[in-house]
Amino acid sequence: MRSFYNERYRREPAATYFAPGRVNLLGGPDYNDVCVLPFALGPGVYAAAARRPDRRLAVASRQAGGETAVLDIDALEPGSVTGWAAYPAGVAWALREAGHLAGGADLAVDGDLPMGSGLSSSAALECSVALALTGLYQVTVPRPELAALARRAENEFVGAPCGIMDQFVALHGRAGHALLLDCRTGTETAVPLDPAAAGLAFLVIDTRVRHAVGDGQYGDRRRACEQAAAQLGVRALRDVVDDPAAPDRLADPELRSVAGHVIAEHGRVRRAVDLLRAGDPGAFGSLLTESHRSLRYRFRMSWPQADVAVEAAIDHGAIGARMTGGGFGGSVVALVPAGQDEEVRGAVSRRFGRHNWPAPRFLTAAPSDGARRVG
Repeated sequence: MRSFYNERYRREPAATYFAPGRVNLLGGPDYNDVCVLPFALGPGVYAAAARRPDRRLAVASRQAGGETAVLDIDALEPGSVTGWAAYPAGVAWALREAGHLAGGADLAVDGDLPMGSGLSSSAALECSVALALTGLYQVTVPRPELAALARRAENEFVGAPCGIMDQFVALHGRAGHALLLDCRTGTETAVPLDPAAAGLAFLVIDTRVRHAVGDGQYGDRRRACEQAAAQLGVRALRDVVDDPAAPDRLADPELRSVAGHVIAEHGRVRRAVDLLRAGDPGAFGSLLTESHRSLRYRFRMSWPQADVAVEAAIDHGAIGARMTGGGFGGSVVALVPAGQDEEVRGAVSRRFGRHNWPAPRFLTAAPSDGARRVG
């Protein structure tokens, strides 16, 4: 990271910050104000930074080829920056609007989290940059507020209609725990999750189908949820999670289907938390598979490679598997017994080969700590 920074700016960074990606085990979508159960990953995004004497933000990314963009902080407005640089620019804009941006900075970013893999590389980028821009000038912003500002950057500056989960878990993740997040109240509860102690592991399967929250399909599902809530006379589908008959009051079959998924998924989160608190992480493998089937057939946000990965993993020993992320591309998470990892990897790879799809990539994941200064 330091060598890349030196190459770009011909000096040492003052500090380096890191924010992780995430896996969502169950729950959501978060824009329905429901509860979700994600955990922070080990891989993520690094942001090395130093102050500038002017009101400019210079940003360079190793993944984007290293080209440096120099932006006028006071001229930043939604739509004024496109491409990957819109994410750090959006964070600077949101911090400026909230009165938390004290000055300019030279930033260089790098990471080991594949973009578009459904593991929230965008939120990891936003949160590492947010920590860098506040940390450089010793501006104290409570982490829940910082998560909300990072989300605002993605929603209003970049134009991607994400919820709060990704930014929140990037900043609040805790090793050895999943995070039960109430997306309406912003309250969080750490739930013990130590798969290794139970002889298990989480295997993340990157299907190599690139995912973009800003595309039309994600927005279509969000609008369907909003329409269902409006027709039920409530603010969000969260308000009917204790009423399993609520979808029956919707005339449109698509709206009935998405509302039914959200209600059932909220119940799966509750059951999963009970199992984890009882010290039985293996018992909720079936909930992962149940959730994936609902996402595939009721919410309709899965994609062929995810369905094949789930089926192959379960056929070869996984006790549960589910797509993770915003859908229509990205990754699958499978709960695999210790010693079964290689067999599952091989089975998924062979199935992909039969379809002439690009070979999947794999990551063994464990609940990890959230964003922090690392240098």
